[in-house]
Amino acid sequence: MAEQKTKPTGVRVDRFLRDVPDEQRRADARQVLAMLREVTGEKPKMWGPTMIGFGQFHYVYDTGHEGDTFLTGFSPRKESLVLYFMAGFEEQLAGPLARLGKCKTGKCCLYIKKLADIDLKVLREMIEANFAFLTESAKQQSEKKVAKKVVAKKKAAKKKART
Repeated sequence: MAEQKTKPTGVRVDRFLRDVPDEQRRADARQVLAMLREVTGEKPKMWGPTMIGFGQFHYVYDTGHEGDTFLTGFSPRKESLVLYFMAGFEEQLAGPLARLGKCKTGKCCLYIKKLADIDLKVLREMIEANFAFLTESAKQQSEKKVAKKVVAKKKAAKKKART
């Protein structure tokens, strides 16, 4: 299996943000950083060269592919501030997204030119919903993993008892 490219690094978040060339993007990034810190209660980490992530989530797809990523995060890119909503926008985030303001979306990315274009209370609502959803998903996935281990141990004990 190929090594995952996007993973935590030792780069300091404050040092990375200091080097963001656009002054407005840098100021917006610091504001989003403070909001994410407050909502998640997590310490930010650099993931790869340009993404700032909060928390950690181990995912396993139906295909068997698995890896680790952050629960929520962002990146101050050249063209826009990108926020990562790993839960996607289809269900619980569709309502708030309609009220957010001027932005674009991808599958799990929210693109904002500047924070002045959006309603920050709605952005916070979206971040809270995304973080809660993924935290619960991570908890359920962890519980399933533990349950599988328990079942495997019981099967092994039964097999050993028969021999």
